[in-house]
Amino acid sequence: MEDFELHVHRVHPALRPYLDDLIGYAYRGKPPELHRGLPSRSLTVVITLDEPLSIGWPDAPTRTFETLAGGLHSTAVRIGQSPNQTGLQLALTPAGSRALLGVPSGELASTVVPLDDILGRPARELTEQLRETPSWTRRFALLERLLLEAWRDEPVPQPRAEICWAWQRLAQTSGGVGVQDLATEVGWGRRHLTERFRQEYGLAPKVAARVMRFEQAVQRLKRAPRTKLADLAAELGYADQAHLSREWNALAGCSPRQWIAEELPYVQDEPPGEKTESGV
Repeated sequence: MEDFELHVHRVHPALRPYLDDLIGYAYRGKPPELHRGLPSRSLTVVITLDEPLSIGWPDAPTRTFETLAGGLHSTAVRIGQSPNQTGLQLALTPAGSRALLGVPSGELASTVVPLDDILGRPARELTEQLRETPSWTRRFALLERLLLEAWRDEPVPQPRAEICWAWQRLAQTSGGVGVQDLATEVGWGRRHLTERFRQEYGLAPKVAARVMRFEQAVQRLKRAPRTKLADLAAELGYADQAHLSREWNALAGCSPRQWIAEELPYVQDEPPGEKTESGV
């Protein structure tokens, strides 16, 4: 699409347990009136490079942010109705929330806050530096250097090994493991696992599993938007196409085909325009 650029940076190996993606975006024309911030297994950090970005939860008024950090969530947020055209977006793992933001991801669940509220003055100084940096390559290098310094500053407290194991199993199977099976594997009761998991991540394991399977469906439709929904439902373990559609409406606030028609041009994995890749 001629009016959209996506710049992708492959992060330093030391950061990969904490950071899934580091991207820059630029709309050369008018940004879309509405973009849905879909649930996923990642927390989101955005640093705008021009104007503020507007974010709104369902049935709630929008707020504007120069920078933001958003936790794991199970309903789509509204992004748009703002002049923001250029920025940097980071997809943090839950481990990255502890290592780079200094808080467990559960503290940010289903909310969006200014990055300043978490990091204070360094967040404001980083935004100023990035806005003064002229190229995407240099912006990525600056941000990555600061992230590496933050990661190395001090040891990061870790959650119980059982909680980490449960998250990893869900991630590896895209939500394909039942909660009772997870509890059996870690040697805990189902209720205890659910409570501790929700405390750490902000979502119950059953909800996290739904989000991860939905995320897999999103990625499949990005790569192949003409995929038959019945085939996709069968491949990913949904009961049928109707089940897949219900989950999309619950998590995305629209049907799969509506999302494809309205938003896929802005979220393609390989859009036209410059694509920056670096790292090892």
